[in-house]
Amino acid sequence: MTGVSTPLSPSDRTTVRRGRDRAITDRGAMHALLDDALVAHVGVIVGDHPVVLPVAFAVDLDGPDDGGSLYIHGSVAARWLVGASTSTVCVAVTEVDGLVAARSGFHHSMNYRSVVVIGAARLVTDDDERARALSLTVDHMVPGRSATLRDPTRKELAATSVLAVPLIEASMKVRAEGAIDEPSDVEAGVWAGVIPIRRTADAPVTNADSHNAVPDDVRARAADLA
Repeated sequence: MTGVSTPLSPSDRTTVRRGRDRAITDRGAMHALLDDALVAHVGVIVGDHPVVLPVAFAVDLDGPDDGGSLYIHGSVAARWLVGASTSTVCVAVTEVDGLVAARSGFHHSMNYRSVVVIGAARLVTDDDERARALSLTVDHMVPGRSATLRDPTRKELAATSVLAVPLIEASMKVRAEGAIDEPSDVEAGVWAGVIPIRRTADAPVTNADSHNAVPDDVRARAADLA
């Protein structure tokens, strides 16, 4: 495997051109965002039109793809997934950290961390890699959870497809600052600033048909997000 330490934007397709001052070249920063985020959006052409769908995902930096592997999964019958398995896809992950209220509508913005990955999706056919990818997806939501669950059945595995996207071709942008206004608007005295946004979790809610206490892994995840 190569590319784990390669700077971001290694290709023309992922080179940041607008807002270059916000481009991040440290691949470790991308890894940190992918570890923190919970939802990715996958863009793929289905038939004669593009489709963008939210998906759960997982990352294996030691995966077999260049730069590591980003895994997504879905039903074997899903048209978007069938199409993605033989084409180049775009995967975007974004976390909003603040709403930037400026002194003019033009300069309103958001503070954010955003990664875009472009690459040829690969259908995962190796049984061991598929099992690892699905376990990583569960553990991405609740770390350690997969080890407490039964193994997936043959029927469940047969109904699920897993795609891997190489992480080598990627870019990242970050905005983390206040409003940037015209000097004349600053002098006018209108308030400007940032409304910080953070993701939080409430205490776990036990299912009505659950007979056990909240397990340690779930309790720890909720506490981590609180």
